[in-house]
Amino acid sequence: MSCFPGRLAVMETTLKGKVALVAGATRGTGRAIATELGAAGATVYCTGRTTRRDRSEMGRPETIEETAERVTAAGGEGVAVPVDHLDPEQVRALVERIDREHGRLDILVNDIWGGDHLTAWNTPVWEHSLDDGLRILRLAIDTHLITSHYALPLMIRNPGGLHVEVTDGTWEYNQANYRLCAFYDLAKVSVNRLGFSMAHELRPHGCTAVCLTPGWLRSEAMLEGFGVTEENWRDALDKQPHFVISESPAYTGRAVVALATDPQRERWSGQSLSSGQLAGEYGFTDVDGSRPDAWRYLVEVQDPDRPADATGYR
Repeated sequence: MSCFPGRLAVMETTLKGKVALVAGATRGTGRAIATELGAAGATVYCTGRTTRRDRSEMGRPETIEETAERVTAAGGEGVAVPVDHLDPEQVRALVERIDREHGRLDILVNDIWGGDHLTAWNTPVWEHSLDDGLRILRLAIDTHLITSHYALPLMIRNPGGLHVEVTDGTWEYNQANYRLCAFYDLAKVSVNRLGFSMAHELRPHGCTAVCLTPGWLRSEAMLEGFGVTEENWRDALDKQPHFVISESPAYTGRAVVALATDPQRERWSGQSLSSGQLAGEYGFTDVDGSRPDAWRYLVEVQDPDRPADATGYR
């Protein structure tokens, strides 16, 4: 049983001996997924473009070395590898290194993104920068396909592997709602579909693939934008009352651990899942002990423009 409050209370969570690749682990959801996998004992390769020597176009201070250190401090083994996942040769070299050092890959998490700064919200396609829009699609889709192309042959050597495509929004929500920009909309719906497609291709090899979305994420950038920290995030409710349904990145990390430690996880294969949905299924909580169900809240409270109230949703 886990000794970490809020982690799974009803099933063994050890991933000792398992090897994971979290592609896009520099910050946010990717960093938290890597850390939670480490807390469960896994060796986690943490990739991204921002290191202590160089920053990506995102221009943020978080680094893959910091993520790897968090993985190790949590109880696993963190390995930081600078990788631009748009460069096939860099990805190929990464997978060859994992093969050389461990000879296996048990968990692949595609959390590569980095397009927020390129997105012009509520801007029609004919007014949006075409160069920025096409780069959004490359960052969100091409990176995932390139990484899967090279990494999955290593995973399918052994049955039982887990592949997670991380996006923004469940399949149902994204199909029914315009996601504020045509390029962003297409990017996130495409990743939903990748989870389905990868499941079809991995199933004959005894491996599982899903698409997973966090809710309203308290990422480093989001907290900074509201002028708060994880410790006092509720102070942001004065600016945005619906932030009451927000969740820490660790919540999605715990969802990935829940899937990775479930011997019957193949029942989820091909599905679009959310952190809140899996919390209800597996019993884990966010860092504050709550179980926010953001996507149900959005449909039932925020989108109909009802007063912010998370009662019954966390």
